[in-house]
Amino acid sequence: MKYKICIFVSDYMSQMSHFTSEDEALLQSMLRQLLQSVKEKITGAPSAECAEEILLHLEETDENFHNYEFVKYLRQYIKNTVGPVIEEETEKCTSAQSQGEISGYDTLVQHLTKKARESKEYREMIHALKNVMMVVVESLINKFEEDRMHDKELASKAKKERQSDYYTDNCSDSDSSFNQSYAFMSQEQLQLLTEKLDPSQPKEVRQEALQTLCLAPASDILNCESWPSLSKHLTISLADPDATFSEKILRFYAKTFSSSPFNMTKEVYTSLARHLELYFLSEEYSLHISAGLDVSNSDVNRLLKKVRLLNEYQKEAPSSWIRHPEKYMEEVVESTLSLLSLKHKPNHPASPDFLSPMHFLALLDIKAVWFKKWTHAYYSRRVVFRLLERKYRSLINAAVQQCLDYFEFCKAAVNKNSKVDDFSQQQCSDTQDFSYTGPELQYIYFVHSLCLLGRLLIYKEGQNLFPVQLKNKKATVSRTDVLVLFVQLIYSSPSYPKTALAAHTENYSPESLVMEILQVFCDQTGCAAECLYTDTVIDALLHPVQSLLNGTEVYINCLETTLLDVADILARIAASGDGLSLLLYGENEKNAKDSPTAAHVLVQFTKKLLHDDISLLSGSEFMPVVKGAFIFVCRQMYRTCEGLQMLIPYGLHESIAEAWRKTSLLSERVPTPVTDADSSSSISQESKTSLLWEETLLDALLNFSTTPKGLFLLHSTDAMNDCVNFMFNSLSKKIQTNEYEDFGNRIIVTQMATTPMAAVSLQNSGFIKALVTELWALLECGKDDLRITQPKSTPVDPIDQSCQKSFLFLVNLLTYPAVFELLSKRDIPNKPMYSFREVPTDIIDIIDRLIILNSEAKIHSLFNYEQSHIFGLRLLNVLCCELNTLLLLETQYKVSQVLLTAQEENVTETSEGPGVFIIDGLSVERNHVLVRINLIGGPQERILPLRELDKDSGLYPWPMFSSLPVPKCYLAGIPRKSEFRQDKDVDKLLKLLRSPDKPTGWAEIYRKQFCKVMKTRPNSIGGPILAELIEKFVSHLSESKTDCYFSTGSYKAMDADVKKENLSSVQQLGVEMTVRYGKYLNLLKEDAENGLCFVLKNCEEFLKQQQRTVVSSLCCLQECYAGYDWFASSIFLIMSGDRERTLMFLQQFSRLLASAFLWLPRLHLSMHLPVTTVEYGIHPVYFCSAHHIEMLLKAELPLVCSAFHMSGFTPSQICLQWITQCFWNYMDWSEICHYIAICIFLGPDYQIYICISLFRHLQQDILKHTEARDLQVFLKEEALHGFRVSDYLDYMESLEELYRPMLLKDMKNIRTQNT
Repeated sequence: MKYKICIFVSDYMSQMSHFTSEDEALLQSMLRQLLQSVKEKITGAPSAECAEEILLHLEETDENFHNYEFVKYLRQYIKNTVGPVIEEETEKCTSAQSQGEISGYDTLVQHLTKKARESKEYREMIHALKNVMMVVVESLINKFEEDRMHDKELASKAKKERQSDYYTDNCSDSDSSFNQSYAFMSQEQLQLLTEKLDPSQPKEVRQEALQTLCLAPASDILNCESWPSLSKHLTISLADPDATFSEKILRFYAKTFSSSPFNMTKEVYTSLARHLELYFLSEEYSLHISAGLDVSNSDVNRLLKKVRLLNEYQKEAPSSWIRHPEKYMEEVVESTLSLLSLKHKPNHPASPDFLSPMHFLALLDIKAVWFKKWTHAYYSRRVVFRLLERKYRSLINAAVQQCLDYFEFCKAAVNKNSKVDDFSQQQCSDTQDFSYTGPELQYIYFVHSLCLLGRLLIYKEGQNLFPVQLKNKKATVSRTDVLVLFVQLIYSSPSYPKTALAAHTENYSPESLVMEILQVFCDQTGCAAECLYTDTVIDALLHPVQSLLNGTEVYINCLETTLLDVADILARIAASGDGLSLLLYGENEKNAKDSPTAAHVLVQFTKKLLHDDISLLSGSEFMPVVKGAFIFVCRQMYRTCEGLQMLIPYGLHESIAEAWRKTSLLSERVPTPVTDADSSSSISQESKTSLLWEETLLDALLNFSTTPKGLFLLHSTDAMNDCVNFMFNSLSKKIQTNEYEDFGNRIIVTQMATTPMAAVSLQNSGFIKALVTELWALLECGKDDLRITQPKSTPVDPIDQSCQKSFLFLVNLLTYPAVFELLSKRDIPNKPMYSFREVPTDIIDIIDRLIILNSEAKIHSLFNYEQSHIFGLRLLNVLCCELNTLLLLETQYKVSQVLLTAQEENVTETSEGPGVFIIDGLSVERNHVLVRINLIGGPQERILPLRELDKDSGLYPWPMFSSLPVPKCYLAGIPRKSEFRQDKDVDKLLKLLRSPDKPTGWAEIYRKQFCKVMKTRPNSIGGPILAELIEKFVSHLSESKTDCYFSTGSYKAMDADVKKENLSSVQQLGVEMTVRYGKYLNLLKEDAENGLCFVLKNCEEFLKQQQRTVVSSLCCLQECYAGYDWFASSIFLIMSGDRERTLMFLQQFSRLLASAFLWLPRLHLSMHLPVTTVEYGIHPVYFCSAHHIEMLLKAELPLVCSAFHMSGFTPSQICLQWITQCFWNYMDWSEICHYIAICIFLGPDYQIYICISLFRHLQQDILKHTEARDLQVFLKEEALHGFRVSDYLDYMESLEELYRPMLLKDMKNIRTQNT
């Protein structure tokens, strides 16, 4: 073997160096040193081939490889011998590289290597090396026998001189007992060795045989035929009274564990386990718990070493046993469980006081790491749990019993605090002590049992081991009982001094251990969560909270710590969907009314904390921390729509706002620090605490804005500006936020942008300025080192990846309410000159510098003109999808004309006739925007040009234009005037409405008949039939006091004709668009403009009678409704342009609840709403309909809900946009009619169901675009292809059954809802 090793080293080194004869002696000593250094690696190899592989890859596996003298010497010699050759070739290559003959670093290295290996010097070096290595190897082989005899003498001498301090290394597996030689034995020699190790042999013979055994490779021994007999002899010999003898066997075991594969080591492990099992059952073993344990005792020390070796193997084995047959692993597991379940027979006098193997294992592995590793992978977990279930349930019983015993001890010590505290101090003492008392041993066993059970209950197979039957209990103990026991240990176990625990890296207090276990449970999904999410466990967690709430006596050692722990677990539970549902509704929702659920208890307790109404906590220095912890639990609930619904009646937002106002006043009154150091430091600390508490409260208020109704509540606290400033300052301080926080911040901004007051706050805080400045830096001042190696063909990538996030932020931010507040009546700067250093700071600057580039000065001020302008055009394209925004931009900035002029200028110059449009990225983008903003129509009514070339011809197939009207090719085939044929079912509808004497419950009969027609022949509901249906239905309802929601006065329409000039510019442009669309649909005649103007002006005057005067700085509350009346225009089209019928219908419809949600201008400045609601400028469609859309979306389409969250976008924003413009441009006209009809006939809650149906229809597209990170752009730009309202009517009816009572109740509360 040694000869082969030397040959391997020779082959390996022959690739590296060249030596002369005078180096031979030095080489011998260095080579010997190298072999000694890697001795452990090669002797553990099972074969010569493996040893060869180890040496050949030594440089990769040995971190000290380059520190060996042999390697250093060779490196220097290579440098001296081959170095000049390499330097010469390098100079030649450098000159060749300058001429372009050689390029690239890798090519140069390959060239130099090739030249060096082909050189004469290299060949001579290799030849000399081979010769000298043969001599060195021969010399080593000759000395082999001499070295072996010398090693035997040294071993014998060491044995005689070994003293009683042999165990001072405290490690049975610290090193191998054989020295520096290798012995290979035949089967006959091993058989003889086995016979000599027989316990019946004389001691001297056995000792000599054992010494020989330690010199042999472990693999040879374990593979020999006599191993079974040898194993038995070693097992018996481990109990030899001679400590030196048993220690050698232990070292042999340790060597085997470290150098042999699992299939071999399992034999040794089972042998050691069997020995320990026999030892604990023998009469020789007499250790008792009550007597304690002295670790310094030699016999105990030796036993601990054996158990430690067992435990080390337990922790290492899982990394390799999956590569071997399951039977090997099963033998190891069973031998372990057999040992650990060992106990004296019940009639044995020492049975209750038996110091079991589990006690020793707990001493060495107190947190049961071995069990954690064994159950980590399913491969081994399955075997462990199967054996526990079939044969070793007593282990689980014992663990449960230990936890119960400790809990009983804690309960008994409630009135004996001094004793408990003393025990706590003992656990935390820094004093070195080599003995354990009986209670300490029991406590260590309890900790081990606690950790084992905590790991066991994570898995379904572990939970199936319950319930367990304990001897001293009649009732069984279920898995829920164990979790309740864990929770009780949090507030029943002794408290550990914080100062004592701070010095320890490991905290073994029951409270901290249980917290670790429960935190793991909260982080799990599936069966672990199911186990935790029960009313019984939640009640146990809430026990101290409920006691404080009821004013009953509380027996808890450290109340503040307990409350913080409870809040931590509850917050983690509330963070998951199932956990939140449990807190809100209980385990069985039907029983939720019988007793208050956890959510009610928590919000009541939090309010009491905020009002300082808990006497036991008054004056506590930890009071702000406890308050913050429970506010955070409530925050996890009110951040969701369903949680907020539950908490609204308690007015938690008002309590938090009140606490914030008090804290804010106190922080303003903190006196200026004086020169005295002590008072200065105390004031500074007080101000820091006050500031931290103020920020906690602001953060809690800010998180209300994650839902529409929560944002509405935030408005009522008058803390909007402070919350936005806090958010902006927090974001400014954080250099980097995690992904979850980033999503949360984007959702908050998206919600705020949907309300005018919050949008103004974002502007005033500097948030928008920072966003615009960052965008400009990315867009115009990007990295100079980004080189485009291959320009992309059309379509160009419109937005660089670095700007994508800013683009989406702007899309989220620029809703119509925000745009109106930020841009209304503001002119474009249009400066004669722009400096390169002039950075935009506002939205108006973005429009001026990136969108409306109507001067050479603006163009020349851009470093990246095309990229920046395309960015602006893409942003404009998204903004104009919201029709109110389009009207505002068009009336104030003449966007269409700017783009048409740019197209007109973008033509080729020719002497013959007009030029041809130049096809480039900008002209293609402008063409798309021009078509979008000048044509109205659904997915089958207008054709938007693509932004790419034709795949076949390679040309741009869409005609460009520089003047209006838009070419007809962008309109789908002009529809003929629809002829709606009546059938029997429609006749029934008309007959019912025309009949003067209607039966009782006629409305419900009508609705059922209408649904029948919609499902079978939806196309028959339209045109004059639909006009008559909705007209008569609304007329009948408006005459019924029970069906009227709003009271309206009488109004007489203006007699004089209303001209277009009497309307605002926005309304004028809206009228033009509506009439153009109506004519395209063949619904209107040529003189329809005046009729629509008549309707709009009369509606405005009619609604003014029901409006209140509000003093506000918001632009949207200064004049009439800030937008166009899309609903009134839709009714005008349904009525085929009949202005009298339209106006009469709208007057009657305004009395119904549905008008509040379909006709948005209906409630503008309305006296029917609370004055505070009006002052906020928030429409009920947002804080009611959109809020419930988000709530239902989470319940019905959780994947879509998650997609919105991942995108930082909200369903409420896109739904508000859809509803505001009555789905114009998103649905075809027939579907818009069906949307209006269904909401009128079936109820306003169907508006919510239609939006949920839309998301269901778009689910796959939403998931795809979430992955592409352009969800908001997709939803705003794309029409709703393939969606038919009638197809989802069955689904909407199923939603009605589930949610109508709750939704209609909330919708009817808009008149009184101001909290």
